[in-house]
Amino acid sequence: MLEITNVHKTFFAGTVNERAALQDINLSLAAGEFVTVIGSNGAGKSTILNITSGKLRPDTGTVTIDGTDVTRLADYSRARFIGRVFQDPMAGTSPDMTIEQNLAIAYERGKNRGLRPGVTRKKREFFQEELKSLELGLENRLKAKVGLLSGGQRQALSLLMATFSGPKILLLDEHTAALDPQRAELVSRLTAEVVERHGLTTLMVTHNMEQALRLGTRLIMMHEGRIILDLDQRQKEKTTVPDLLHEFEKIKGAALDDRTMLQ
Repeated sequence: MLEITNVHKTFFAGTVNERAALQDINLSLAAGEFVTVIGSNGAGKSTILNITSGKLRPDTGTVTIDGTDVTRLADYSRARFIGRVFQDPMAGTSPDMTIEQNLAIAYERGKNRGLRPGVTRKKREFFQEELKSLELGLENRLKAKVGLLSGGQRQALSLLMATFSGPKILLLDEHTAALDPQRAELVSRLTAEVVERHGLTTLMVTHNMEQALRLGTRLIMMHEGRIILDLDQRQKEKTTVPDLLHEFEKIKGAALDDRTMLQ
């Protein structure tokens, strides 16, 4: 479903600030696979998402989604393939528009648009049914402006919106990091349910190693632009947070704890 082949990306090439963000990355996701990505800051995690989404272009290498080479397509041209939820709860929705208006825009993403009503009775009924799955009561607040929602509610709404166009790939960029623990746990649970319900091929970046082990069917660890560990479902189930820290220690050559990993 997703093939990232021999991808390199360097920032500030030819300057004193030159940095290799990705080095010879090869990553393949089968249809329905849910991969979590961990690593310290600067490891290349978000760069992989940005390369996949089209926000960045690789210096070399290719990105293929469901058999289509999208390497040179701009991010807006990939909208029909990709759904994305960002770390900032404010980034995925429009605060001055209502819940149903936000949902209507997401519903039409990647489709040909003409002059027709944005929200019809049929769409409104569909939106209400989908919102019920969030268990937040938002199905009764379709006319409420999104800016009035809490961060957790907005992130849950963004997650739902990201699935509306039936994306081939769902990208989650530390989408629970800005939430309090209770809301983060809620959005994590909703993520697992949404991915399973729709059978979405998912790439999720997180700094939370416990979350990375608990969610998904596969885990990869990155360091200095390279994939240094790749665990399948069976291996992941046998792995603990201390095990992950130990693997990273072997690369860094120093003792680490959870706090160090998050720096």
